[in-house]
Amino acid sequence: MVARGFGAVLRRLREEAGLTQDELERRSGVSVSTIRGLETGKRGNPRMTTVRQLADALALRSADREELLSAAVPGDPGGGAGTPGDAGPPGGGTGAADGPGSPAGGAGTPGVTGVPAGGANAPDGAGVPGGGAGAAGGPGGVAGAGDALAEAAGELAKAVAARWQREEEHRRIQDPFPLPVRWTAAPDTLTDHWANIRRLPPGAASGPLDLSGDLDGIARTYRSIPSGRLVVLGRSGSGKTVLTLRFVLDHLKTRKPAEPVPVIFSIGAWNPTTRTLRDWLTDQLTRDHPGTAARGPGRVSLAAALVDSGRVLPVLDGFDEMADGLRRPALEALNATTLPLLLTSRPAEYAAAVAETDVLTSAASVELTDLTVDDLDHYLPRTTRKSDPADPGRGAWDRVLKKLREPSPDGPAGPLATALATPLMVALARTVYSDTPQYDPAVLLDTERFGSVRAVEEHLLDSFLPTVYHAPRPDGRDWNADRARKWLGYLARHLAELETPDLAWWRLGHGLRRSTRSLVTALVTGLAIALVDGLVALAFHGSLVGALLDGAVVGLLAGFLFGLVHWLTYTVTGKDVTPSAVRLRIRGRPPATTWTAGPRLVIGTLGGAFFGLSYGGLIGLLHAYLWRTGLASGLYLVLVDAIVYGLVFAGGTGLTFCLIGLLETPLDIVSAVSPRSVLSTDRRTTLTQLVVWTPVFGATVGLGAALVVDLLQGHLGLLVLDPAASLRLGVISGLGGALGYTLSLTAWGQWCVLTRIWLPLTGHLPWAVVTFLDDAYQRGVLRQAGAVHQFRHARLQSHLARAHRRA
Repeated sequence: MVARGFGAVLRRLREEAGLTQDELERRSGVSVSTIRGLETGKRGNPRMTTVRQLADALALRSADREELLSAAVPGDPGGGAGTPGDAGPPGGGTGAADGPGSPAGGAGTPGVTGVPAGGANAPDGAGVPGGGAGAAGGPGGVAGAGDALAEAAGELAKAVAARWQREEEHRRIQDPFPLPVRWTAAPDTLTDHWANIRRLPPGAASGPLDLSGDLDGIARTYRSIPSGRLVVLGRSGSGKTVLTLRFVLDHLKTRKPAEPVPVIFSIGAWNPTTRTLRDWLTDQLTRDHPGTAARGPGRVSLAAALVDSGRVLPVLDGFDEMADGLRRPALEALNATTLPLLLTSRPAEYAAAVAETDVLTSAASVELTDLTVDDLDHYLPRTTRKSDPADPGRGAWDRVLKKLREPSPDGPAGPLATALATPLMVALARTVYSDTPQYDPAVLLDTERFGSVRAVEEHLLDSFLPTVYHAPRPDGRDWNADRARKWLGYLARHLAELETPDLAWWRLGHGLRRSTRSLVTALVTGLAIALVDGLVALAFHGSLVGALLDGAVVGLLAGFLFGLVHWLTYTVTGKDVTPSAVRLRIRGRPPATTWTAGPRLVIGTLGGAFFGLSYGGLIGLLHAYLWRTGLASGLYLVLVDAIVYGLVFAGGTGLTFCLIGLLETPLDIVSAVSPRSVLSTDRRTTLTQLVVWTPVFGATVGLGAALVVDLLQGHLGLLVLDPAASLRLGVISGLGGALGYTLSLTAWGQWCVLTRIWLPLTGHLPWAVVTFLDDAYQRGVLRQAGAVHQFRHARLQSHLARAHRRA
């Protein structure tokens, strides 16, 4: 009754505003499926963050707004009967469903709108950005759902902390100490009104906050902002990514159970014109933490529940890496939400987006400052080896630092000093010269060779790969630097074409044209099935010529049909083949996932029917040609074979899909610790599906063929199918169907076809792709961001992509 009452009010207010559901989605950031579900009553217990978003998007008057809020939580103004705890507005400490004295509440203020700024636990009275999660719920609330989400958020926090702690150690950020990343307040034109940032009531006097600080204080700086929204600006290589990493780790160290979990998202991979922010965040969370695909409260995935309830604090890194035409709609979409967040960008790209629309609402802005010569003097000498026993205090950087301290005759700092003003270039210089004693940094003082900042930067970027690939790794891996540059250049160009920083192993084949991917899939699948069919035919008949002919015909037909299914499923729709977020549990009853066996039965039956009709029709055509029948007899053969095979494969595929769906169980949240682990998990899942698919599908098709022939006997004329033929059909279908499904419709299968076979065969990648990517990570060329790799520096990625295009 709550949902239906709320849905009727929402529908009336939307119609009075003259908005369609799609238009309300664009204004509010709430997906149209959620809006439709709320209006029809299919989605119960609307979350207060969602309700407030809808109210803001509808620009409701105070009376209408109160009506909508009351409809969401009728009968209990302090707690909201039956409504799960909500995150409250950014900066608020009071959960929506929390009554007086609720553990998740802030100041203990009753009501559904929360406290605009502050809470009992807020530091310095500023409030906790993001508010309380309302985990415990107020009187009459649903405590179980809140407890489950609070537990999931706790597990997510542990996984995120462990991941980025490993990444920080791998990148040697603390060796010997972090470079001093500092910032000051950004220009006023890039910052919202301070009254909005401080969440002050109308008419209250406001002034700017002192946000200056350094890397160790980024979490404190963020917590001092009542709105919980911060924009970090900095030029290329200024340390934005290192700052986000440090922010996440420091924030998690002092995080309270009710606070949201900071999670880093590479916003450059978001297309705001096709995906709402919340749906995209949910997808990314599911990708990096497959366990969150499990069903959460309210019949939605755990990832969606965590995002919708405000238990995830988005740390959006790389706004400048978005395509030019997407930054404005992205900023508008961010302004349509009240989510607390941290956003990083280069100043020029953010300023251009602001000029087209507006600043990020309620967001304070800071800008990273350049390193000084004193910073270099403190840092670089401590990164070199003591190579001179006679004078241990003498370092390779002495001459360079002495020169940098000399005043420039032209006034401004010289090219070398300007280039080394960013942590990126200092890190490259350290790798090229400090970590490699045979190279002398004094070469950088050659003003003829390095007469401009660009010349210095290009030299450091060019020298990075030869340096890191100069010596073999301790584990014995060795790669030729030139070949590594070629392969990495291909990967960099591949990411530039996809307009994303995420190097996902399941999308490496997307460097090929879509038509090429479908053709290669059809070719490899056809060859694999032809080999299996030929071996089975040889075992049954003992004739090599007959086996070769049978394998060639079946392989050609199966390759064409599976290639067509792949083309219709992915090429036409533009969808990706993504890794599985589940595993198969053969023993025991698996917990419920977000999928059910029913839809799998329908999808499998329809897909099998399409395959069987096509396969049977082609078999009928082949028989008509070989037997030299007339037109009428040929059409009869085509019709009969199409019907028989259509029924057989529809039943076999439907039942097999249903069984696999029943055996699926979600992964745990901490499963995706690295791209390799995601690949291994997906491989195990796919191979287990093969083990289940082959006997089940083979037996179902073999027995089903005999059953269908018996049932249709006389209705379609005289049908003949001897037991040996039925057994052979079952064996070939079981093996061939499993192979075709794996190679054309699974992420691991596509990885094998395109990345392990085709791309190495054409010279774009090495044969040992995973080993190469892991090695590039160990050498510091790539970094791991959950389930994907990324280039360690966006500047290095663009440099390699340009070099690859020139080559």
